[in-house]
Amino acid sequence: MSRTAAISAFLAKHGYAHARAVPLAQGASFRRYLRLDGGPRPAVLMDAPPPERVDTFLRIAAHLTRIGLSAPEIIAADEVDGLVLEEDLGDALLSTLSTTDPSPEGGGQATERAAPAAGRLPAPIPLTHGEGEPADPWDTAIDTLIALQRAAPPADLPAWDANAMTQAALGTLLDWWWPAVFHSPAPDNARADFAAALEAMLAPLASGPHCFVHRDYFAGNLIWLPERHGPRCTGILDFQTAALGNPAYDLVSLVQDARQDMPAQLADRTVRRYLAARPEIDPAAFQSAFAACAAHRHLRVACQWVRLAQRDQRPQYLAYGPRTWKLLAAALRHPAATPLAAVMDRWIPVATRGNPADCVA
Repeated sequence: MSRTAAISAFLAKHGYAHARAVPLAQGASFRRYLRLDGGPRPAVLMDAPPPERVDTFLRIAAHLTRIGLSAPEIIAADEVDGLVLEEDLGDALLSTLSTTDPSPEGGGQATERAAPAAGRLPAPIPLTHGEGEPADPWDTAIDTLIALQRAAPPADLPAWDANAMTQAALGTLLDWWWPAVFHSPAPDNARADFAAALEAMLAPLASGPHCFVHRDYFAGNLIWLPERHGPRCTGILDFQTAALGNPAYDLVSLVQDARQDMPAQLADRTVRRYLAARPEIDPAAFQSAFAACAAHRHLRVACQWVRLAQRDQRPQYLAYGPRTWKLLAAALRHPAATPLAAVMDRWIPVATRGNPADCVA
């Protein structure tokens, strides 16, 4: 059976045979999304053909729902064919509620699910939670993150530890960015130096708290749902790469978004709200963990834009490169990032820290 026939059969089986399917902009993965109009209820079809897998997405969605958070409700799923019908949470992404420029691929239900090309949503009208407290999308995103981190994580989450984080960063830096910039493979001793530096910088995370880590908890994956209450006002998307790691990682993703700037006052307020709600966390240790996670994430992601441009023919992601390298430069100034800063100075001249000259967005 062809892919088109499999999708048609799946939709017909669940009452969407005559629904109008509108493609939504594809993001950094190979999954495809279709917004369905005219079926039993508004829905989004996730098309994730093998070797893509949807089982992890389904398990994490069930976990988030079980702990009282807003993941898309699963209407139907075929794990073998990689098809999922899920609740359409709409287009009120936190990224569309900001005053910064939208993604090159538009806003939408997620970075992979773009809204129509209309203007950005207006600033939200302050609403109230059940107890009359004013609701704010960014404050609620922090409250949701705290609820997510405090809940017992699923037992089968992979580790997002020093080793996993090091290998992820080495992959984008040395296998993609380095040859694109220097036009030759990375030397073995450079690979060894970067591996040792990343391991040294990230090793202290092992002694800190561990929790569910979304790994991409940023504004483009969070939807404002003001009709709901408390932490459920934040819809959470694209959580299939979740892991067990340090709680600072997701806060970095939120307040140091590689895709758009967050005003300094808002970022400061967001971090202060997080720490005020978590008195069990030592602020100094957390700031060090935050800096290490930031240096790692920005290095990995800055080089990931090159991989997306070259391997996946998506050069539009290079538009985020200058911002990501700027965030990395700031992170490297913290003492917790000293091992990585030193090896960067040894191997990568400041003038070359950016998109490769022959990569065009």
